Amino acid sequence: MSDDRIRLEGMVFYGFHGVEPAEREVGQRFVVDLEVDVDLRVAGASDDVSDTVNYSRLYRAVQEITEGPSRNLLENLAEGIAQRVLDGFGVESVRVRVKKPEAPIRGSVLAYAGVEIYRTKVDAAD
Repeated sequence: MSDDRIRLEGMVFYGFHGVEPAEREVGQRFVVDLEVDVDLRVAGASDDVSDTVNYSRLYRAVQEITEGPSRNLLENLAEGIAQRVLDGFGVESVRVRVKKPEAPIRGSVLAYAGVEIYRTKVDAAD
């Protein structure tokens, strides 16, 4: 396993996820950070996009999940993103952070509520 990583940070999407009915009706912003572990030596030497993971395709995969069907939990949203990336991009592992800046927590002042998960190809095979 290499120590090489591709990161897409601060991706902002509008989705309809949450336990509260208003969250699923009105929707809100979700901020997603994605980090994938993949050996980048061949791409580093060749300078050829076909030798790496296409960043645009990664972005679109995250967008499709985040802007797709409603989910109750951030945990489920993050898991869906992780599985899509592991299944479709030939990466060794993935770290997904999902942040909900306007989380409806009464009486709170916070930057966001969020989750972070880390999954590997081994996890996906279980």
